[in-house]
Amino acid sequence: MFFSVLYPSVIYLAVSSTQNTTDTVPGTHLTLQAFFMVAMGSFGALTAVLMGNSERIAKEREKGWVRQLRLTALPGHAYVLGKIASAAIVTLPCIVVVFVVAAAVKGVRLDAWQWFALTGVIWAGSLVFAALGVAIGYVASGDAVRPITMIIYFGLSILGGLWMPASTFPQWLQNIAQWLPTHAYAALGQAIETGGAPHAKDVMLLLAYFVIFAGSAAWLYRKDTLKA
Repeated sequence: MFFSVLYPSVIYLAVSSTQNTTDTVPGTHLTLQAFFMVAMGSFGALTAVLMGNSERIAKEREKGWVRQLRLTALPGHAYVLGKIASAAIVTLPCIVVVFVVAAAVKGVRLDAWQWFALTGVIWAGSLVFAALGVAIGYVASGDAVRPITMIIYFGLSILGGLWMPASTFPQWLQNIAQWLPTHAYAALGQAIETGGAPHAKDVMLLLAYFVIFAGSAAWLYRKDTLKA
């Protein structure tokens, strides 16, 4: 619960304390305080669904629980969607805590509709990474799942622009980052912060990743033959 709910807020305070309240993200009018609020809210949601799902499922496979489920009439897609939905429950308090800290401590101010919209899109976007967590849980063993997840977790977070604005990257790295799910995920909230709507490209990219991750997880569930 510490890493899922409080850790992102601690990181937000540590990172934002080094930034001036008037500094803006290069190429935008978005302050760095507001940028890191959305970035860390997204990072926290990513932590909750990706780390939790992958390790939990890998352990369930080792204990033979998943094998028992495959003997029932439960279809693969129902299992995957259930795991995604249960993981998403943890993300909401994480997002809210980051927003409360940003508003109370760092003085971030937005319109009421923006607060609700930000909460909604970050929460909904976390489902993509919940599906990825399920898929990783079927690919990796119980001993290997944590290092594999950590590599993917930090790689997507850093390259996707959750730890620093992607606009500060070299151009070749920006070209790669714009196709990563974390980049599109962070862009949803940034668009709302600037008073607009999420871009269609970002929404479609996340939907495509969700279909790929959820479809892969369902296929792996059916194909998994690991026994306790």
